[in-house]
Amino acid sequence: MEKVPLITAEELHRKMNSGEDVVILDVRNETDYNDWKIEGKKVRSVNIPYFNFLEEDEQVHAGLPKDTEMVVVCAKGGSSDFVAEMLMEKGYKTYSLEGGMLAWSQFYHPTIVYMDEKFKLIQINRLSKGCLSYAVISEGKGMIIDPNQKVDVYLELAKQHRFKIEHVVDSHLHADHISGGRQLAEQTGATYYISSGEVKDTNLKFEPLDRHDRIRVGEIDVEVLAIPTPGHTPGSTSFLINNRFLMSGDTIFVGGLGRPDLGGKAKEWAMDLYDTVFNKLSDLPDDCLVLPAHYADIQEINDNGIVGATFGEIRENNEIMQNADQEAFTEQVASAVSMEKPPNFEEIVAINRGELQVDAEKAVELEIGPNRCAVHHHG
Repeated sequence: MEKVPLITAEELHRKMNSGEDVVILDVRNETDYNDWKIEGKKVRSVNIPYFNFLEEDEQVHAGLPKDTEMVVVCAKGGSSDFVAEMLMEKGYKTYSLEGGMLAWSQFYHPTIVYMDEKFKLIQINRLSKGCLSYAVISEGKGMIIDPNQKVDVYLELAKQHRFKIEHVVDSHLHADHISGGRQLAEQTGATYYISSGEVKDTNLKFEPLDRHDRIRVGEIDVEVLAIPTPGHTPGSTSFLINNRFLMSGDTIFVGGLGRPDLGGKAKEWAMDLYDTVFNKLSDLPDDCLVLPAHYADIQEINDNGIVGATFGEIRENNEIMQNADQEAFTEQVASAVSMEKPPNFEEIVAINRGELQVDAEKAVELEIGPNRCAVHHHG
């Protein structure tokens, strides 16, 4: 029996990025598929649950393409191997995604956003969750913003781009993914910063961001202004580099604003968000590039492979950013929030506050699933 060829998450991503059409056959059950799937601009995704293939019903694969390669996907790789092999025997060209959605959830892809002789800015995209983190590098020194759980990614990046990680910051207390901040700081000897408002009453070891209005990376003037931008959470902080790049955490997205309801105080935090948008950030130039910590839609990845937009574009495209009436804005944001909380968010927050310890396997399991920290304001 011919062995089915495997494709890794990285190879699948390369295939998706190469411009060729990719057909994915996802054999998980319908609920899991609807909740969370592999998406891409040129990805055609079909969901036929695994059990349908066990019934030997020829109709099951009637609509599947014979002439195009298909990547079969399941939760952890076992079922997809079986289905891919079965289809291969019937003359289909198939691969099986090695490690399934579990492996996809652990795949991170770095892209250089900007580079000159003074500094380099890299966006690290964790595609499965729409989570974004950043490396700011200057003269062999570096700062990592919002690192996710898999710290090896950042250690590898530091090796590859030859810099020493000196600063690690979390823009806010994350609710949808486990932060790699403290662990990365411990492993590299870097300082770990978060706003003290985010982690009060915990035993977390951290340097309060609120005590640093700027952080210097390298010897030259790459000054990172730490701007308190409450709204998504009370201690949310954005980082401004040279008035040209704003790492906005979950405060401002390419397609909307951060949801202010995860602390149960939607109205109160929406007022903070108003102050942030119309007072704190109103002086930033239109050509300043906003780089968020999340995105909710694959369309937000631009042609250069980066999630980001200029302030001008965001102001123009987001009706809510033009709603300068405080009461109407607060009402609109508070009512737009979804009832759907990020999966396991209480446990994830407790881990990020240092109150709950879990092993690596449990940590991976807690995070599986989509990101729900963005509020989309269509209008």
